[in-house]
Amino acid sequence: MKTSAFVYPWDVNGDPDAPASVAGLGVEQVTLAAAYHSTRALTPRHPRHRVVTAEYAAVLYPPDARWRGREPRPYEAGDWAPGDAWGEAAAALADAGLEVHTWVVLAHNSRLGAEHPHTSVVNAYGDRYPWAPCIAQPATRAYLTDLAAEAAVRPGARGTELESLGWYGLAHLHAHDKTGGVGLGDAGQYLMSLCFCPDCRAGYGGQGLDAGELAAAVRAALEPVWRGTAPSDGGWAGVSKLLGETPANATRAWRDQTARTLQEAAVAAVRAAAPDGFQVLLHADPVSYHCGANAGVDPAHILSVADGVVVPCTGGAGLLTPFAEQRRPGAVLAANLTVVAGMGGRPDTLAGDAARARALGATELRLYHAGLASDGDLEAVRSGLAGR
Repeated sequence: MKTSAFVYPWDVNGDPDAPASVAGLGVEQVTLAAAYHSTRALTPRHPRHRVVTAEYAAVLYPPDARWRGREPRPYEAGDWAPGDAWGEAAAALADAGLEVHTWVVLAHNSRLGAEHPHTSVVNAYGDRYPWAPCIAQPATRAYLTDLAAEAAVRPGARGTELESLGWYGLAHLHAHDKTGGVGLGDAGQYLMSLCFCPDCRAGYGGQGLDAGELAAAVRAALEPVWRGTAPSDGGWAGVSKLLGETPANATRAWRDQTARTLQEAAVAAVRAAAPDGFQVLLHADPVSYHCGANAGVDPAHILSVADGVVVPCTGGAGLLTPFAEQRRPGAVLAANLTVVAGMGGRPDTLAGDAARARALGATELRLYHAGLASDGDLEAVRSGLAGR
């Protein structure tokens, strides 16, 4: 199976040994961040630094003239990835014999939410989620579509992986996060992720719901969850039990339609900007109402739009099955495996995990993350890939 390792430009730039080190893992490809959210990342082998703090979501190349006079527009990176950091790293990795694809994070941007609060998801209590742009808003959709095309199709890139191309919600790692006092299952997460910005309120109206009544119903449904007297799990049946089947289905219809049309528009924009043969993949979850970096999708639909998906498989590859069941010839089903032991990965079981993923339909592997992993982790990766 073709294998790609995730890499940041700051893992490569300034470290002349990095490209050969990545190539020496036994991978054929790298997925190199071109647009990325804020983060604090270790660089355990870099000769100039050990910790990189990317202070806000940014593009890691100079944005072009299409953004002149527009709001929202992408932010250029600070000193953690100055200039054309993506282009510099991509050239070095290509010289080491690696195929380079872009890694583009879209609907996840805390600075956008801080500077333009109206763009954010607003929950049923009126709380804004600044990290989560509401993908129903026309200006935000136009921004995300153009950003996808620009960041994906960088010079020298042979393909792209689009992350967070869908709804983001409550679940989000945040500085000094203290939101775990009440355990929210998937049903509670869904209700806390419903947006009530003006565009979403109008969207619910188009589904026959009164947005004010819906928000009140969400708050009422969650009240026993806050008190600990009702569970908030159970998948979609749990959502329907808490909110009621009819309003639950209406909210899902609105959100599914909104995400699907954005995904269609973004992929079409990338294809229009890209050369022939350019591969377009989405980081995806096969349950359409799920929120987050792995956007919830309908497997049949997304495989009719994109060339394939990248699916989280650390701890088990079961999420591949709904995509594999589509039996779509030529579709890429990439199993994403964390290989950083300190982040819950198991690099020592890579060969077995890869074999199990292949048995469930995986056609490719993704390894998260070559720049973050320790030397011991990387040695285990080399051994695991050699033993496939």
